[in-house]
Amino acid sequence: MFDKAVTYDLFWDPTASEAVEADQQWILTAMQKHGPELVTMLWRILGNEQDVCDAYQTTFLRLAHRQGAEKPRQIRAYLFRTASNAAITMLRRRMTETRALSDMEDSSSSAGTAESDFDTHQLSENLRRYIAELPDHLRSVVTLRDLGELPYCEVARIMGVSTGTARVYRCKAVQLLAAWMSKED
Repeated sequence: MFDKAVTYDLFWDPTASEAVEADQQWILTAMQKHGPELVTMLWRILGNEQDVCDAYQTTFLRLAHRQGAEKPRQIRAYLFRTASNAAITMLRRRMTETRALSDMEDSSSSAGTAESDFDTHQLSENLRRYIAELPDHLRSVVTLRDLGELPYCEVARIMGVSTGTARVYRCKAVQLLAAWMSKED
C-alpha cells in the first residue's frame, strides 16, 4: 500500500486556495483538516488507489454542491458518511459487474459445450497435422518437449545439440505452427 501522506499529497494542491471563492474556503479547510483521515478510511475500504481517488473526489464534490450551498453543522461526520457511502456504492457496483460477467461466462460455456468440444477436437487434429509437416529437427523438439514433456536438457542430449539450440528450434517450430494455424482461420 502507498504511504498515505504521499497519497494525500496527490489530493491537496496549495495553489487551489487562490482559485476558490471566499464563500467556499471552508471546503478547502475541511479537505486540509480531514483529508488524511478520509484517505486512510477509504484505503481500508477500497484498497485501490484509483477507487480511493474517485471516492475522495465524489465526497468533496457532493460537499461543494450541497443543496442550498451551505456548510453542514458537522463537517467531519458529513465527510466520513458521504465517503463511506461512495465507497460502498463502488464496491456494490464492482460486485454486480463481477457477478454479471461470471453469469455471462457460465451461460456461454454451457451453451457452447458441444460446439467447443468439436472445435477443440478439430483444433487438435489440425495441430497434429501441422506438427507432422514440420522439418525433422523442429518436429523432434516439439514431440520431445511438448508431447513428451521432457526438459530442454534431455531434449538437447537426445538430439545431440546444445540446450540453447533446442530452445531455438522449439521457438521456430512454434512460430511456424502459429503462422500455419492463423492462415487456416
